[in-house]
Amino acid sequence: MNFRALKTIASCVLLTLGSATLMAQTASVNAICSTDGPWCELAAKEFTRQTGIKVFQSHKATGEAQAQLRAEAANPKTDIWWGGTGDPYYQAAEVGLLDQYRPAYLNDLHGWAVRQYAMSQNYVGGFYTSAIGFGYNEEVLKRKNLPPPKCWKDLLNPIYKGEIETSHPASSGTAYTILAGLVQLMGEDAAFDYLKKLHKNITQYTRSGQAQARSVGKGEVGIGISFIFGFENERITNKFPVQSAAPCEGTGYEIGGIALVKGARNKEGAKRYYDWLMSPEGQQIGARANSLQVPANKTFKPDPRIPSIDNVRLIKYDFEKYGKAAERRRLVDRWTREVESQPR
Repeated sequence: MNFRALKTIASCVLLTLGSATLMAQTASVNAICSTDGPWCELAAKEFTRQTGIKVFQSHKATGEAQAQLRAEAANPKTDIWWGGTGDPYYQAAEVGLLDQYRPAYLNDLHGWAVRQYAMSQNYVGGFYTSAIGFGYNEEVLKRKNLPPPKCWKDLLNPIYKGEIETSHPASSGTAYTILAGLVQLMGEDAAFDYLKKLHKNITQYTRSGQAQARSVGKGEVGIGISFIFGFENERITNKFPVQSAAPCEGTGYEIGGIALVKGARNKEGAKRYYDWLMSPEGQQIGARANSLQVPANKTFKPDPRIPSIDNVRLIKYDFEKYGKAAERRRLVDRWTREVESQPR
């Protein structure tokens, strides 16, 4: 082989290596994260550190995330969506916004996570789980001589007027889980009668269901309705005088979602981020960021601070029915007409 041929081969090798380096430097993933902000941020940071793939990630409530995916459906700018209640993910899959993905490591996941893949025909994965409950600030209730709530019926007591905060079901997956859970627990008409009575005691409906834990922790409100893990985090991690309770009658729960977006521009990078988030290393990020949901991956020992749901009276939540877009729209529209419109 002559010198000119060797020089040509060397140039090609250098060009290939240079291109690979450039691709590694410029590889990126566009994500929406709908779980707790610190978890979103730490996950993106750690994934980029380990892989060199840059994550451009926004933090949005599930209702807002779904609306964004709808708006950009003709020209998708998002590659992966993760975290937050699974119902909006089902609705996104129903209208063709998501791609199917059935990972090879399903045996590493808890049964409830695997069922979410099966129920959604592999469009939505099960990322974590947590139950709906109450959180209350002990100092606020003691100062106002108010007893802590233990049951759904307790929240209707007029002594709690202006003391309860929850989220809005049009924008918050947490609030929709509360609404759908009460419908299944009580029956639809009875649930709406209950919500109309509860409305009189509500101080505000926030856009995100993650707000209640901090509002209760800081004493801005006495009682919050949201996922139990958030209140436990304020008590354990932030040392606020917060306690939590699972409603005595029974309660709904979430299976957090994770999904690839249809038409993603960075599909391979999105799969790598997805698989990393579902791995033991990725799943441990939640507790490291003080988000105390029960992780889907069962192959590692979870953080002992994560509250157990073994003794919570969970309803038999129909994710398939209440995950449909038409059912969500119907219930939210009825809530807007019959509950939100009422004076407080």
